[in-house]
Amino acid sequence: MNQNSKAKLLNKKGCLNPKPQQVKDEIFEKYDFFDPRDLIQVKYEMIRKVKKEEWTVERASKNFGFSRPSFYDAQKAFESEGIPGLIPKKRGPKNPHKLTDAVIKYLVECIEQDHKLKPTELLSLLEERFDLVVDVRSIQRALAKVKKKQQRKKT
Repeated sequence: MNQNSKAKLLNKKGCLNPKPQQVKDEIFEKYDFFDPRDLIQVKYEMIRKVKKEEWTVERASKNFGFSRPSFYDAQKAFESEGIPGLIPKKRGPKNPHKLTDAVIKYLVECIEQDHKLKPTELLSLLEERFDLVVDVRSIQRALAKVKKKQQRKKT
């Protein structure tokens, strides 16, 4: 695998180290196997240096381009999940946090009463009823999920 395709793959998987130039450990400079762009490999080696080679957390985090709190986060994740714990987690909300079940139920009821309602009109209804401002696309996605669930129940 060439360097560009590896970087693209790491980036696609969310594992591309945003600061590879800050990795100063000699094994990353000395051996081709060690890639400072591979965030998981860098974190693993940083943790290993502290655990097996008895480096201080300060020295390891500095040599690998991380803060001490980041080291402890990585260590905790590694201890609880192993190497998969070093894979960065998706940031942001995991579920719709504004469009609760009650809000979606209200939207469905509005549509059942008036099939001609447009998403922009639904936005206005939500703002009036719940003092809620959401993106049109969020409403469309939520309603598509409801429709999909209804179709599954029919089959």
